[in-house]
Amino acid sequence: MSTIAVRTSTAESAPLEAFVACAHQMLDPNTPEAARCALEPRLLALLPTLRALGVFELFDVRHPALRTWLEDEMQEGPH
Repeated sequence: MSTIAVRTSTAESAPLEAFVACAHQMLDPNTPEAARCALEPRLLALLPTLRALGVFELFDVRHPALRTWLEDEMQEGPH
């Protein structure tokens, strides 16, 4: 899987762009565990905006582990 540059501030990018970039890095087996741990809160912070935009009503997450994680997080609500 190729590395996608993640901008340091999600204010610089669209929420969907930031989500996809973070998700790609989290799923990349070459991403160090510390980096994955840092990406998780960024993904969680994007969920309310993506839900409000209806992203998860329009698109299915096909990666099984990411789909399960997202479903669990969205059921639990905000942290």
